[in-house]
Amino acid sequence: MTNSTRKRKSPPSLPSGGLRITPLGGLGEIGRNMTVFEHAGKLLVVDCGVLFPEEHQPGIDVILPDFTSIRDRLGDIVGIVLTHGHEDHIGGVPYLLKERPDIPLIGSELTLAFITAKLTEHRITPKTVHVEAGDRHKAGPFECEFVAVNHSIPDSLAVAIRTDAGLVLHTGDFRMDQFPLDDRITDLRHFARLGDEGVDLFLTDSTNAEVPGFTTSEQELTPAINQVFATAPKRIIVSSFASHVHRIQQVLDAAHAHGRKVAFVGRSMVKNMGIARDLGYLKIPRGLVVDFKKLASMPDAKVTLVCTGSQGEPLAALSRMANETHQIQLNPGDTVLMASSLIPGNENAIYGIINKLTDLGVKVVHKGNAKVHVSGHASAGELVYCYNIVRPTHVLPVHGEAKHLHANAELAVRTGVDPENVLIGKDGTTIDLVEGRARISGQVEAGLVYVDGHTVGKVTEETLVERRLLQEGGVVTVVAIVDADTNALAEPLEFIAKGFVHDEHIFDGAADKVANALARPATAKVADLDKLESIIAETVSRHLERAYRRAPLVTVVVIDA
Repeated sequence: MTNSTRKRKSPPSLPSGGLRITPLGGLGEIGRNMTVFEHAGKLLVVDCGVLFPEEHQPGIDVILPDFTSIRDRLGDIVGIVLTHGHEDHIGGVPYLLKERPDIPLIGSELTLAFITAKLTEHRITPKTVHVEAGDRHKAGPFECEFVAVNHSIPDSLAVAIRTDAGLVLHTGDFRMDQFPLDDRITDLRHFARLGDEGVDLFLTDSTNAEVPGFTTSEQELTPAINQVFATAPKRIIVSSFASHVHRIQQVLDAAHAHGRKVAFVGRSMVKNMGIARDLGYLKIPRGLVVDFKKLASMPDAKVTLVCTGSQGEPLAALSRMANETHQIQLNPGDTVLMASSLIPGNENAIYGIINKLTDLGVKVVHKGNAKVHVSGHASAGELVYCYNIVRPTHVLPVHGEAKHLHANAELAVRTGVDPENVLIGKDGTTIDLVEGRARISGQVEAGLVYVDGHTVGKVTEETLVERRLLQEGGVVTVVAIVDADTNALAEPLEFIAKGFVHDEHIFDGAADKVANALARPATAKVADLDKLESIIAETVSRHLERAYRRAPLVTVVVIDA
């Protein structure tokens, strides 16, 4: 297997007639999926999603793919193909369209409806191209053919991309549920036809590559969900992704069968379920869904609330209910059904919410104690099945952490793909398909781009280090009045601490060490106040870490006497 973990140089110019594939997100992580295809001077983008922050990234809203490598070629982009409507595939689109609003968005009906609603919040009216499974669409030198795939959201598509360089098949996120709620299965016959034509490069979903066998069908969840509705004595609060139409349909069906009314809580949930209902993807019996304010006068045993927050997001409805900062107050005897997957990196936040809910006397039903969620991704058995049907010449595992990519690569080799033709990349790796041969050619910039409120890309890793220091150790501000000629202290240092717990003498030793540092002959010659502040900050930081085993953020203000 060809591995790209070692450091690589920038790629050379793409040979004439070649196709370059550059994943800018989704390789080495679960999220921010984005792949750029380059051919004949034009670019085609497949998906543009976001990654959700982890605990070590405080204050970050979402994380975007890095557009640096395509920023000076925005005019060459002929379209953005969206495989489905999950945030990790469409959430970054508004930020790319802010740089060029007229890039056509190519996708299925529900996907385009979700992204159009999202873009309305950003005051962008997109140019959209509606496609369905079986359609072919020409975008510049790229001919795209769309294949129906089953996932945890309706209307998902794989895309086959034809160019003069060869045929590439990108699965998007998919699984092979044989009994889907919407009766729309992954079209393996279509995959087989493409395989007969000859797939030069196969990009495959790796998320569940380590999981043996086949992913459980959605329909197998129905008994467990019905059991919750049959036994819950009071209100039921269901948390789910705001785009998980299939799961919400199961909840609505169970609520209707047990005589409960349902209310959607949270802007994104209300918006997306309204879109899904209007387009016919969500079947809602007459009178079942009401405004949640009307539920206040109803008996608890007749109430179901559907909200966001299944990943422990601090601002989502369920988290605020658990923290008792939401207008909906949870009571002992209520039941919370967490009906979504546990995304890697969110474990601590989710378990924290579960513990808070339990302390409130709420019964929590989740994937760990009941069969209330199945994955939307193909397990190892399904991936092997697809490899044997498609029989690709080259394979690039996508959509997963490093362990998932390697597991998927091993499956490809076991089905007979030449190990030299199985390429393991990372974000920014460039793969060139030239004259039927696919090889890693280099590496482009593909760092994490942080969205913090209204700022994009201004938060750096150094910023996050400072935030973690503030979060873990507080801040100590040192005010130093120094002699302008000698840099010696003219008055005793002043220490101001916020969020740093200390005893009254802890700063005495720090003051002595600062005085000694400033008394050095080399320090007396320092004319730059920034350099002087740095010397004092490093001295105080070392003292506090050694004496107190804490590392607060130390800021220094130097004033000439």
